[in-house]
Amino acid sequence: MTVDLIATYRLQLRNGVDFATARSLLPMLRELGISHLYLSPIFTATEGSTHGYDIIDPTEIDPVLGGEEGFRDLALAARDAGLGVILDIVPNHTAFSLENPWLRDVLRHGAQSAYADFFDIDMSQRIVLPWLSAPFAELAEKGEIRVGGDAMQIGDLSVPLVPGTGDGTVEDVHEAQHWSLTHWRYERDGITHRRFFSVTGLIGMRVEDRAVFEAMHAKLFELLDAGLVQGVRVDHIDGLADPALYLERLADRVGDVPVWVEKILAGDETLPDWAVAGTTGYEAARQIVRVLTHPEGHARLVERWCRETGMSADFEAAVKMAKREVLGGELAAELHQLIALAEAVSEARAAELGPESLREAIIALLKHVPRYRTYFADDYGRTEDVRLMEEVAEEAGEDVPDRRALDLLTDAILSHDTPEEKAFTTRFQQVTGALIAKAHEDTAAFRQTAYLALCEVGCDPDEPTIGADDMRAWCRSRVPTALTLTSSHDTKRSEDARMRLVAMSHAPEAALDLIERAARLPEADGVAARDLWYAVQAALGIWDEDAEDLEIRLSDHLCKALREAKIITKWTDPDEEAEESVLRLGAAILADWKASSLGSLLTLVTRAEPLIAAQVIMKFMIPGVPDIYQSCVGTDFSLTDPDNRRPVDFEGLGGADGVGSRKAALTHDMLALRRAYADLFATAGCDWSHDVDRIHIVRADEGTRMSADMSLADGNWRISVNGEPWATSGQEGVASRADDGKRRGARTVP
Repeated sequence: MTVDLIATYRLQLRNGVDFATARSLLPMLRELGISHLYLSPIFTATEGSTHGYDIIDPTEIDPVLGGEEGFRDLALAARDAGLGVILDIVPNHTAFSLENPWLRDVLRHGAQSAYADFFDIDMSQRIVLPWLSAPFAELAEKGEIRVGGDAMQIGDLSVPLVPGTGDGTVEDVHEAQHWSLTHWRYERDGITHRRFFSVTGLIGMRVEDRAVFEAMHAKLFELLDAGLVQGVRVDHIDGLADPALYLERLADRVGDVPVWVEKILAGDETLPDWAVAGTTGYEAARQIVRVLTHPEGHARLVERWCRETGMSADFEAAVKMAKREVLGGELAAELHQLIALAEAVSEARAAELGPESLREAIIALLKHVPRYRTYFADDYGRTEDVRLMEEVAEEAGEDVPDRRALDLLTDAILSHDTPEEKAFTTRFQQVTGALIAKAHEDTAAFRQTAYLALCEVGCDPDEPTIGADDMRAWCRSRVPTALTLTSSHDTKRSEDARMRLVAMSHAPEAALDLIERAARLPEADGVAARDLWYAVQAALGIWDEDAEDLEIRLSDHLCKALREAKIITKWTDPDEEAEESVLRLGAAILADWKASSLGSLLTLVTRAEPLIAAQVIMKFMIPGVPDIYQSCVGTDFSLTDPDNRRPVDFEGLGGADGVGSRKAALTHDMLALRRAYADLFATAGCDWSHDVDRIHIVRADEGTRMSADMSLADGNWRISVNGEPWATSGQEGVASRADDGKRRGARTVP
C-alpha cells in the first residue's frame, strides 16, 4: 500500500498507550486529515521501559504493547482507514542489561559467543559491568555476593557464569569470568563498551557488520515485506560507524519506502547525499523560532541577563567550556578509549608521541568540532568535511603547546588509510556527536538562561534571528519530504510553551517585570540570577492557573535542569540543599502568580497566541511534511521529558474554548489544505518575506497560487488560493474549505 505524505502524527507508546490505544485513535486521525501514524519503538524493551529505546530483542514485537498480533491488527486497521504506519527503529544500540539475551550469551561465552561481534565491546579485556553499589571486594567481604548454579548473584543481579567455573571462592569465580563487576562510579572512565552518549545502560551495536545489520532488522524487514509498514525513522544516525553505508544497505532493502533520519543540522550544515526522504525536522523548528523572535526585544533581554548574571552571552564559548568539563566527567571513558586508539596510530607511524600530548590534541580537536560529526569512511571523504577538519585543526592549534600530535591525528582522520587510522577516525566521529549533545543540549543550554526559546535541540542562541533572504534560501534548499517538527519526545519545551518564551522578545518589559517581581520574593535570597531567570521562564512556559499539578511539574523540571547545568548540583553527586532553594523559589513564583492578577503575565500569555497561530501556519506552509506530536493538535504547554510524555487526553485534543480550540481548528484547516493541494506542496517552491510584524508565504505552480499572510501584531491571518480565501481570521470569523473544495461552514476564531 502506498499512502501520499500529507502529515504525520507522532504517538509515544508505553505508559498506558499500546497498539489497542493506537487503533482506537485511527478514526480521529483520519477525520483530522493525518496520512501517517508515526510510532515510537515497538520492539521488546527492558521491563518497565517508559520509552522503548532500551531494546533487548529487536526480533520481537513487545508483548507489553500487544505483541505481533496486536501490531498486525493495528497496521491492517490503519490500512483500512487509509493511513500508513511509520516505525521508529534503533540501530545504534540495545540495552546493556541482563534482560538482553544476546548480551547474556556474550557474558557466558565471551569471544566464543555467536553474538560476540554484535556488540561494540573491547573484547581484548574483561567486559566491565558497573552495576554494583560498592566495590566488588567490599561486597564480597560482607557476604553479599554468592555463587549459585550457573550464575553469580548480588541482590537482584544474576550474572551468568562461564560454564564450569562455579567452584571456588567468590573472588576466584569472579576472576575466571569474561566480565568484571565493578562499582557504578567506575563507569566514568572504566567501561569497555560504546555507549549511547553517556548512558552506560545502552550498548552500541556493530551494524556496519552485515550479519549484525540483518539480525537487527530481521523483524522490520518482515513487517515491510508484509506491507504493514509504510515508513521508517532511524534514531541517532550519527552514532553509527558508517551512516552512509548503513543507509545504502537499508535503502537497498526497503526500496521505495521513505526513510527519515534523526540528524541535527548545525549552522549552515547540509544533509549528506544519503538515500533518505529527509531529516526528522529539528532544523525547521529552529528556523521558525528565529523568524518569530523579535530582534530588539531579544537584545533587551540578553543585555539585562548579562548585567544581572555577570555572564557572557557567547553560547559557543559556553559550549566549548562545557565540552572540556564533559570530557573530564561524563565522557571520560570515551576520552581514554580515543587516547588508546591514538597511541596505536602514533606507534604505527613511529611518531614517538606520549599519551599526554595525544590527550591534549584529542581534547583540542573535539572542542572545536562545531557540529555532531563528519562522515569520513573507507576511501570516502566529503569536500565539506575535509574543509571543516582543516578549519578545526587550525583553531585547535591555538590550544596546544606542540602541534605534532594534533597534526598527526588530523592527518589520520583526513587520510584514514591504515586499520589504526580507520579505528581512530570511526570512534572520533562517534564521540563528537555524543560530546556536542552532552555539552550543548544537556549542559550549556541549561546555563545560558537569557532566552530559553533558543536553548533547544538544534538551535543556536548565538544566531537568534534570520533575515528574509536567508529564510527564503533555506526554504528553497529543503526537500519537500523532510519532516517538519515543532515538538517531539526530545524537545526541551513543547511548541506552545516555546511560543510563550518567544513572546518575551515581543514584550520584553513584561518579561522583565516578572523577573524583577520574582527577585523581590523572600525565596529568591541566595538563588543565582541565572537560576531565577530559568525558573521564571519555565513557569511561564507551562503556566495554567487551573492546573493542580503545576507545582510538582515545575519542581521536577527545575531539579532536572539544575543537574543538567552541573553548576550547583549534578546527577552523580546531587546537592539537594542547593536544589531546594531553587525549588522553593519556583513554588513561590507560582503561588505569587496565582494570588495576583499580573498584567505582565497576562500580556505574555496573550502575546503568545498569535505566535502559536503563526507557528502552525509556517509549519504547514514551508517545504516539508508537518509532524504533529501527540497532544499538539491543540495547545500543549510542556517541558522536557518526562513532562512532555504525560498521559494524553486523546478525547480532548481539540481543546475547550479558547486558544486550544482555535489552534485545533487552524490545524484541521491546514491539514485540509495540504490534502486538497497535495501535488502543489510536493512540488512547488516557496517564496518568503517577513519582518517583525508580518509573515508572507507563497507556494505556487503553473495553475495554483497559494499565499499565507500573518500579522504578528494583531494575530490576524489569511490563507488564499488563487485569490480566494481558504481560511481567514479577525474579520467575521473563519471560513475554510474541506477536501472536496466545498465550504465546511463558518467558525468564529477571534
